[in-house]
Amino acid sequence: MIKKLLPLLIIIFSTTWSYGQVGKIKGKVISRQGNEIENANILIEKANKGTMTNSSGDYLIENIKPGNYTLKVSFVGYRSEEVLVLVKKNQTTTLPAITLQKDEEKLDEIFVEGHKKNKYSVKTPSRSLRLKTEIVNLPQNVQVINSDLLMDQQVTSIMDGVIRNVSGVTMLEHWGHFARVNMRGFRLPAFRNGFNVSDTWGPLSEDISLVESVEFVKGPSGFMLSAGEPGGFYNVVTKKPVANKIANISLTAGSFDFYRGALDLGGKLTENGKLLYRFNAMYQTSDSHRGDEDVERFAIAPGITYNFSEKTSLTTEANIEKAESLIGSAYIFAPVADGFGSLDRNFKFVDTNYPETDINQFTSFTNFKHEFSENWSFETQFAYLRYEQDGNSAWASITETGDATRYVYDWDALSLGKYFQTYVHGKFNTGGINHKILVGFDYTDKNYWADFEQAPFVVDSSTPFNIYNPVYGNTGTPSFDTSNVRHRNGGTPYNGFINRSVYLQDEVGFANDKVRLTLAGRYTNLSTVGKNENDTEFTPRIGLSVDVLPSLKVYALYDQSFLPQNGRTSNEEAVNPVEAIDLEGGLKKIFFNGRLKATLGVYQITKENIAFADPGDNRYVIELGEVQSKGIEFDLQGEITPELNAVLNYANTNVEVTKDINPDNVGNRVAGHAKHVTNGWLNYNFASHSKLSGLGVSLGYQYQVDRSSWAWGADNKTDLPDYFRLDGGISWQNKTFRIQANLNNILDEYLYSGANYGSYLYWQSEPGINGRITLTYKF
Repeated sequence: MIKKLLPLLIIIFSTTWSYGQVGKIKGKVISRQGNEIENANILIEKANKGTMTNSSGDYLIENIKPGNYTLKVSFVGYRSEEVLVLVKKNQTTTLPAITLQKDEEKLDEIFVEGHKKNKYSVKTPSRSLRLKTEIVNLPQNVQVINSDLLMDQQVTSIMDGVIRNVSGVTMLEHWGHFARVNMRGFRLPAFRNGFNVSDTWGPLSEDISLVESVEFVKGPSGFMLSAGEPGGFYNVVTKKPVANKIANISLTAGSFDFYRGALDLGGKLTENGKLLYRFNAMYQTSDSHRGDEDVERFAIAPGITYNFSEKTSLTTEANIEKAESLIGSAYIFAPVADGFGSLDRNFKFVDTNYPETDINQFTSFTNFKHEFSENWSFETQFAYLRYEQDGNSAWASITETGDATRYVYDWDALSLGKYFQTYVHGKFNTGGINHKILVGFDYTDKNYWADFEQAPFVVDSSTPFNIYNPVYGNTGTPSFDTSNVRHRNGGTPYNGFINRSVYLQDEVGFANDKVRLTLAGRYTNLSTVGKNENDTEFTPRIGLSVDVLPSLKVYALYDQSFLPQNGRTSNEEAVNPVEAIDLEGGLKKIFFNGRLKATLGVYQITKENIAFADPGDNRYVIELGEVQSKGIEFDLQGEITPELNAVLNYANTNVEVTKDINPDNVGNRVAGHAKHVTNGWLNYNFASHSKLSGLGVSLGYQYQVDRSSWAWGADNKTDLPDYFRLDGGISWQNKTFRIQANLNNILDEYLYSGANYGSYLYWQSEPGINGRITLTYKF
């Protein structure tokens, strides 16, 4: 069907649209001191086209009809400049660097460059997504959480509320050291700089001191991910070396003995700007609302970029993180009859001598980039991850009378990942049709060792621990034999795989790029630990994005991904991977020259070939399962006025079984999502001419309705209550200082997530009203 449609689509577009001849304008914007200016506005009023400079001060405006134009360049605190330019058909006009001079009168009114436009809206994705098309023109919903938004919400880790900024994203309860993020009913893999570093129980949650932005790629991940959950993924973009000077230090203090210091340095190491650097460091110590859970965290991240020329650069960076975690200490257990929330939210289940787990994580990234010409470029990047964990995890069983048996399990683990990517970008025209080509090769080698074999240490060996009359301090210290741990003795990994894949994508532009047809495919060869045969799969991708108006886009997408699975049928044949098919479409609207954007979309994801135990012989499996996720999503992000920025989103998600070995299960909902999720965040910065200039206030909410976590209770219904949380903040800043105070859970609600395991309940509570204050100094 798809193969028959492709030629037809191409013929229709080729014969329907007239092929206009267009040109391009490119250049750079710098200050009088020679520093690149990021986020400068570039506007061609006559053509109603514009863009903004990137972090290197460069800009490119495409699809301009031939003619004479006036290019207007502006940036807050600088005098605007106008440049006359002649655009010729099928040519790129390269302008000399445009120099902006500071406007001293305006600078007296503006405390911080760019403060007036504290933008939440991001125009283009990071290079690590390998996409050079603006987000609004992609046939897919991609949301980017930038550093301005992270700062206003005073986020310190990926587990600290980042998910509130994207529709339909929830975080399930967790062991404490890694984030378990779900979207569209399925778990999101964690990416860093375009590499899939996700493990079954890891990696360590990302500390925001090392993060520039977080990108949520919603829905089909088949093309970029190749083998993984079809709900999407989130990509953490780390801070990179820059030419402009960065020198910030921040100190934070908060509830529950939370203390944190962070340092961010960057700039030129040589006068000619060939050698750039970035250095980030962080130290944090904190307790929890349960008490007696003091842990530390430390991170450093040096990075270097060497520019061989304007066209060739090499960047390498390392992230070194050390963390302590009391894994499992957040869990609360109770009899089913008592109900969720029946114990105080500060109830502590682990004993006072419960030992912390030590986690050491090292990641490195190296990227080589070369531009053959203005239309062709090449990138190769390598990454390495080593995650080592030495420690324990806690669990419990409980009776109807409240007597609990508490356990501590040995949990030493090692995760190793080696990654390689190489790809080529190209642009060319065939007649009046333009092409954006992406072709590449990915290689991933990941293994995870974990030691679960030892019998658990029983904390309550003589007298049970009763939740209605808890007694602490009468237990021994957990002790395990670590002389034969699997990952130190060459044992078989708990899980792992080697992924090799090649891909090709062509984004075809018609009618002066007002219609964009994406045709792509990826071939993957996957070797999985414990499986004799390799899984091979071809996953196609077809996307369409059309400019109904210059500021209104409509898009549609067909995509596939697959999940490898283990098991054999009664015919001794290996089971096929779980195939996932995604259909989605929607509208994208931009306002105020791109400073505010909105996306409305609908989708349907179908996972097929899910294997169940063979009822005739449980040594085998039968491929009968199918799960379907349907939903509606809305995201709005950006600047409503120069003073008011907003993030608003809503999602309706429904995931249910559509095929099962037991017909009675068809129609049952699948756990792991909230049916209705809506979030909002508003930030108001008083104008520079106001007496309150420099003052900012924020207010945000999170609201989840009809939600579940890992498991459903009787009759496949959740009994978790609705979730509503209100947060706020206030800040003041000038050219040198910024002070910010945030208050979370203002209404002091008892908030938690959890699951009904049939014989008992468990949940994890959030703290009551709590706050943080941060002082940042720029030097």
